[in-house]
Amino acid sequence: MANHVRQFAIPADDVERARTFYAAVFDWHFEPWGPPNSYLIRTGPEGDRGLQGALQLREEDLIGGGLRGFECTIGVQDLDEILDKIEAHGGRIVLPRFHIDAVGHLSFFEDTERNRVGVMQYEPSYRF
Repeated sequence: MANHVRQFAIPADDVERARTFYAAVFDWHFEPWGPPNSYLIRTGPEGDRGLQGALQLREEDLIGGGLRGFECTIGVQDLDEILDKIEAHGGRIVLPRFHIDAVGHLSFFEDTERNRVGVMQYEPSYRF
């Protein structure tokens, strides 16, 4: 088995607020899964689960600043549209859009739960 990321988890202080945010901004779908306040996330369209994720209640209070956990970047079709949605739904842009030659345009935001996440509009010629 290759060493690929197969699952991600988003810790949240308010699971319903986070679920509403990610559904509105990225059109992700959620289904109850596991313990209370936990959801399985489907990031892909119908028939394509995409990368499997989980939304769950944060186990410990965040104290101070700084990144906790993995930093994930979400590939998007239209970065400007997504940045507008992020702000409209309670997120905050923490690093404005910038260009990486031969890769695409990248920005970072803080979601409603203070998690830092990247969003990237990849160049059509970029190959993973």
